[in-house]
Amino acid sequence: MELIFELGIILFASKIAGDLCVKLGQPSVLGKLLIGVIIGPAVLGLVSDTRTLADLSHIGVILLMFIAGMETDLNEFRRSWKASTLVGISGIIVPLGLGYVAGILINMTTIQALFLGLLLSATSVSISVQALKELDKLQSKEGTTILGAAVIDDVLVIVALAFLMSMAGGEVNLSMMIVKKGLFFTGAILVAWKVVPWVLKKFAPLKVTESLVTGALIICFLFAYVAEITGVAAIIGSYIAGVAINQTIYKGKIFTKVETISYSFFVPVFFTSIGVAVSFDGISKNFGLIIGFSILAILTKLIGAALGAKIAHFSWKNSLGIGAAMVSRGEVALIIATIGLETNLISQELFAVLVVVVLITTIVTPPMMKFFFNEGDKRTELKTQYSVKLESR
Repeated sequence: MELIFELGIILFASKIAGDLCVKLGQPSVLGKLLIGVIIGPAVLGLVSDTRTLADLSHIGVILLMFIAGMETDLNEFRRSWKASTLVGISGIIVPLGLGYVAGILINMTTIQALFLGLLLSATSVSISVQALKELDKLQSKEGTTILGAAVIDDVLVIVALAFLMSMAGGEVNLSMMIVKKGLFFTGAILVAWKVVPWVLKKFAPLKVTESLVTGALIICFLFAYVAEITGVAAIIGSYIAGVAINQTIYKGKIFTKVETISYSFFVPVFFTSIGVAVSFDGISKNFGLIIGFSILAILTKLIGAALGAKIAHFSWKNSLGIGAAMVSRGEVALIIATIGLETNLISQELFAVLVVVVLITTIVTPPMMKFFFNEGDKRTELKTQYSVKLESR
């Protein structure tokens, strides 16, 4: 019964905090993240950071990316692949290089410093997806570029991590890792193209309640599971599943109901649970290190990804908006940090510092996106108005 009470608190608090943030001119997701810290063990202790809550949160992020896939314009996605590649690669090179330098400066070995650089290169756009939806940018050229870059980023970082672990003497078969990833993406595309429409066609006429939505959720969870066991993030699998369903005639019926299920329960739990997991233990002792790594994490990703977007001919404001969307490290960086802790590439103390840094990158992402994208839209609007005035003269 305690879990039911805590879920009630989470849902109530997240909606109130989200609404308050919108009234203050910020994305609602920021309020949900911050209220998690307040109601969690770090402050009020009304909600515990339990395994069950983590599992519900995991379902929430999977559904969030599934919805993002169903909202993706595949034609725009194809047009944006060059920009996505530039953003993804440049968004890895800058944090990897400067993260390595930072590691050397704090007396890490070469392998440890490279690991730190890779951890700082990770990206999780699950938070950015919600901010993009609220800014009405998810289906824009910028939105599709960000989502494509996130896929590229995930693959490159995980392959690079496998290579580094093999150098460090970890039990990682690099060639097998690459083969598994190749098989996943090849198989996922084929299944999305041929099997998904067939499965939905079979589920649609079943004489049971919401059979079509159930079929879609089965597809989503299976894609996420297979992605996870092949070393690709589960959110990438659910995103591909969403894109696949987007190409079927059933998209409209599925989207509305999955969005209702997700945003009424699972997605608020996901956002709030990130704050609930925060611990302030040891922060005062390592305050300087946390601030330093947070600035490094934010600026390297922001500048690196923005440079890639600028090379792809986006305006500076929109380039910085794209860079801001790539700043959040989220669950991807936490998974990498856990691997580093288990293989002694980072200490327990540094692990605790990096967990706080990941939280900080997650919290600053939505307001940064709002600032840069809104400024970019204002400048575009002013240019349009100026052009209209010139033409009318």
